[in-house]
Amino acid sequence: MIQIRFHGRGGQGVVTAAELTALAAFNDGHYAQAFPSFGVERSGAPIQAFARIADTPIITREQISQPDILIIQDASLLENKDVLAGISARTKLIINSDKNAAAISALIGNKIKPENITASAATEIALRLLGKNIVNTVILGAFARATGLVTMPSLLAAIAQKFDGKSQDIIQKNHAAITAAYNYAS
Repeated sequence: MIQIRFHGRGGQGVVTAAELTALAAFNDGHYAQAFPSFGVERSGAPIQAFARIADTPIITREQISQPDILIIQDASLLENKDVLAGISARTKLIINSDKNAAAISALIGNKIKPENITASAATEIALRLLGKNIVNTVILGAFARATGLVTMPSLLAAIAQKFDGKSQDIIQKNHAAITAAYNYAS
């Protein structure tokens, strides 16, 4: 079972990112779950959500304290020590940052090696292709590329499913942004 913890700020769509991850994994034939951590959610406040992906039914329902993958939608959250709680040398970090992996590793005290860090230009991509700084869908392109846990077709289908009822323009813009982030990640 792969355990994924998402960190962001209220209003950034952290819960939606976790749900899309689980939906994409389900589309790929895996078992999946996603759930938020509820507290005092307000715009701009740090929040977290969780997702699990497995090839067998998922029984556990508790929060993820030792993530295999850590997705950070807002790099300023690295200042909060709780964001890095439970990580190990094998944890993969996907982060919305314009810094390179070596700089991010140094910033977090080398707790994660640069080869396990994927920096995404999610903010730049979101502003350019979506017209606003909402990176929740965008960073999932980097997640798909860095981990291979979900395929791009399943991720694009998850967007169409989740945003059913919204305009085709919104779906197409999100598809373009996810694809750009996927192609940017290395």
